[in-house]
Amino acid sequence: MTIENVSVNKIFGGWHKQYSHFSKTLNCSMRFAIYLPPQASSGNKVPVLYWLSGLTCNDENFSHKAGAQRAAAELGVAIVIPDTSPRGEDVADDEAYDLGQGAGFYVNATQAPWSKHYQMYDYVVDELPQLIEATFPVSDKRAISGHSMGGHGALVIALRHPERYLSVSAFSPISNPIDCPWGQKAFSTYLGKDREAWRSYDASELMREAKDFVPALVDQGEDDNFLLEQLKPEALTAAAKASNYPLELRMQDGYDHSYYFIASFIDEHLRFHAAHLYQ
Repeated sequence: MTIENVSVNKIFGGWHKQYSHFSKTLNCSMRFAIYLPPQASSGNKVPVLYWLSGLTCNDENFSHKAGAQRAAAELGVAIVIPDTSPRGEDVADDEAYDLGQGAGFYVNATQAPWSKHYQMYDYVVDELPQLIEATFPVSDKRAISGHSMGGHGALVIALRHPERYLSVSAFSPISNPIDCPWGQKAFSTYLGKDREAWRSYDASELMREAKDFVPALVDQGEDDNFLLEQLKPEALTAAAKASNYPLELRMQDGYDHSYYFIASFIDEHLRFHAAHLYQ
């Protein structure tokens, strides 16, 4: 598989790099970023944290705003940051910020015209890790994390594939998308009217029925303006209680939905993941 380097920056002794490649899964050109810590330059294969960003984001939001590279360099963890959706002139889109390009919701769309390109679930779970592990000095030890729409994606992917991930975390995840406006709009558009198909992409529904566990850490700001209508962490807490899932959900006083919140706790999340990636 051919990839093209877009940019390279040295940071905290490691390298932050952007690449583009043609995705067979998404049927379009895609961009991703990878941070390779200093340990990856010494011939060692390092574990990987996959980061999934939220609505309207691309790979640069987390790279520029979260400040994750310092702790990743210390801990010896690579970070892979895909885009949030397929992109391009031929890719279906919508004028609204919460649908179409920038809003892939990490599902495999089944409805036209979205199904031609919007297969973000398969891209994140299968195609991208295969590319990363074949190209860079990384191991097959994986963790996954994300914010908002990406927090939803991270939780769903880990819950559906506990054999592939050693840990999962999320900031301000859309915890119960079948019961909030963002999720209902996206799922009805991408997946159609069959609500049973929606359930397979709902973290609370999946956690309630979980039998195999991936250690999970979730941080939610108490002053998040999307908290009550869209995010609904109480649904995730109830689901974890029903299945005895090892979820630590922390409500953080005064924090909102922004990257200021992520930057405040990203080091703790990276240390949480490193403890499992290097166990």
